[in-house]
Amino acid sequence: MAVQLRKGNAEDAPAIGDICYRAFKAIAESHHFTPDLPSADLAASMLGSFISHEGFFDRVAEIDGRIVGSNFLDERNPISGVGPVTVDPAVQNDGAGRALMQAAFASPRR
Repeated sequence: MAVQLRKGNAEDAPAIGDICYRAFKAIAESHHFTPDLPSADLAASMLGSFISHEGFFDRVAEIDGRIVGSNFLDERNPISGVGPVTVDPAVQNDGAGRALMQAAFASPRR
């Protein structure tokens, strides 16, 4: 399973929003916390706004043509902020997270 990375587009928002919601929900609930994001729709809206903003570097990860994760780098200030970094819980530990972070470190604006 080779991870392929590409720039995100508006059509990716529902898929990456769902992944973001499920990934953070699973972590929060495993620690008996309330999830930070109340729905996949809110996560999709947030990530969609990041994709459309020129101040954010983004990458979407795919395996066999299926979206499995995303990462964002907020480059609006001299010190960049990373995240959210999310990978579908079903394929965690298969290299997508590492590839997404390496892409953020290699951002052309850094």
